[in-house]
Amino acid sequence: MAVSSSPVLLMVDGYNVIGAWSDLAQIRDRDGLEFARQDLIAALINYAAIEGYKTEIVFDAHYQNTPGRSEIITPDVSVYYTAYAQTADTYIEKACAGFFSGNPTNLSRLIVATSDQAQKLTAIGYGAQWVSAQKLSAQVEQAKKRSQRQQRSRQRSRGRFLFNSLDEEAQKRLLEWRKKGQL
Repeated sequence: MAVSSSPVLLMVDGYNVIGAWSDLAQIRDRDGLEFARQDLIAALINYAAIEGYKTEIVFDAHYQNTPGRSEIITPDVSVYYTAYAQTADTYIEKACAGFFSGNPTNLSRLIVATSDQAQKLTAIGYGAQWVSAQKLSAQVEQAKKRSQRQQRSRQRSRGRFLFNSLDEEAQKRLLEWRKKGQL
């Protein structure tokens, strides 16, 4: 997992990404928006954990007459549902403006994920980085494959020695015996 001294915030325009990722668009069309949202959130939970990013997925209020609200999904991933009449675009623009004017959160980088051209220009104009929905999809897939390779490698390494299959307490006792010359 990549870890930096100051956090990187990835802000994702949720519905824009759902529309741009063909698998999520199919889920949305077949099963409904809620299922597509859940699949996007699950993919980004894994991605955030692998990359060490703080991630905020922003969804428009979508005709709901409700106040904006945030749901903390994991310590590194949250979902924000905008207030009635506020768009994900305006919410992300305000975050970019805040990043540009003083950066009170001490972020090292702000990355905006959307394929909306106007949002791209706004994000870049405020000093944030931009990634298209398609590029984010490729990065999520690459991170997933990299994580799977590392996991397989660790499993193979562990399997080569009986010591590695012992529980932690048994390993400690054996190491103590070895230090004392009892092995």
